[in-house]
Amino acid sequence: MLKKLQEIAYQAGQAIMEIYNSEDFNVEVKGDGSPLTRADKAAHLVIVEGLEKHFPEIPVLSEEGKNIPYETRKSWRTFFLVDPLDGTKEFIKRNGEFTVNIALIEEGNPIAGVVYAPVLGTMYAAEIDAFGHWQLETSNQQPGTRNRKLANRNQRTETRNHIGLLPQDLTIMN
Repeated sequence: MLKKLQEIAYQAGQAIMEIYNSEDFNVEVKGDGSPLTRADKAAHLVIVEGLEKHFPEIPVLSEEGKNIPYETRKSWRTFFLVDPLDGTKEFIKRNGEFTVNIALIEEGNPIAGVVYAPVLGTMYAAEIDAFGHWQLETSNQQPGTRNRKLANRNQRTETRNHIGLLPQDLTIMN
């Protein structure tokens, strides 16, 4: 699964970079006052289509997706949590400080995830192994090439504590 998430994040990063290297980002303002660009929308589409193709049974909660009520989401045992372009303001400034984020959440805990910085060409990927330890990798290449393991640590308790601080009525705004 992690390799497929890496491929999807890479493809979303490619879509972002195509727009990053263009003249027009087509910046809009969302209801909460935050910016939204063509790149946010393009990356969202690439990620959602990829996840739905390869993991059709797992729902997707994306920052740029439709607002899914908590009443619906609260019964999800497993879902993907996505921020297709984390750092839209930095994207607009063209400073390269933005990422593509995809996480698999199970029973309120992240069990796999990818963070891809397309300007740097750096991807971080992690998943929990059969022993409950995080397996972390980084790559400065296209997914599947020359991955380097960074660590093998059990961070489940810290993550669980962090997630417990999130409000249960959290909604994603369009």
